[in-house]
Amino acid sequence: MKYSIGSSEGDLESETVVVLKNRLGITDINEMNLVEEEMLHKLYESIFSPEFQLSSLSVSDIRRWHYRWLNPIYEWGGELRTVNMSKGGFLFAGAKYISVLLNDFEMDFLSQFENLMKLDESQLVSLLARSHVEFILLHPFREGNGRISRLLMDVMAVQAGFSALDYSIWDQNKDFYFKSIQAGVAGDYQYIERLVRDILDVVKS
Repeated sequence: MKYSIGSSEGDLESETVVVLKNRLGITDINEMNLVEEEMLHKLYESIFSPEFQLSSLSVSDIRRWHYRWLNPIYEWGGELRTVNMSKGGFLFAGAKYISVLLNDFEMDFLSQFENLMKLDESQLVSLLARSHVEFILLHPFREGNGRISRLLMDVMAVQAGFSALDYSIWDQNKDFYFKSIQAGVAGDYQYIERLVRDILDVVKS
């Protein structure tokens, strides 16, 4: 599937990949990727186990997920970042505003968790798209924001009656995805809504 926005906006992807200082003394990026994926898989298993059910969703839950996933590897797992960050020339939310912005995020999006089953598909697509863009722009953690944002979307999708989502379409169209995030800066969510609709269609079929 091909996507195009026809925009000259910059790409968020290009950035040198390094292994951050960690508790395990790992210096090889491939080894670290495997460890992170293994820990993330364990987190998914615990969250989506038959015994585990969320009746509500909060920023504390998201921080707890990040802690359980990355704190065994990095000292800062679960901690909000305290430095300003950018990627590919794109500046994420200022560190000093993160706590306030996360409170807004909780009020605007997470507070709707209990009512997700009541939304029609168009409303659900809009909510998932907007919340995903806002979380990525917030970039509350030092690392792992993209994967936590997908976990968050999976949890919300399951609450709405879907299964966990398949993001392979996004991975195959990274340029369109990143430009969709950038379009969201100006409040234009049509492109990310298209991507969300596509991955919902996959789990429906």
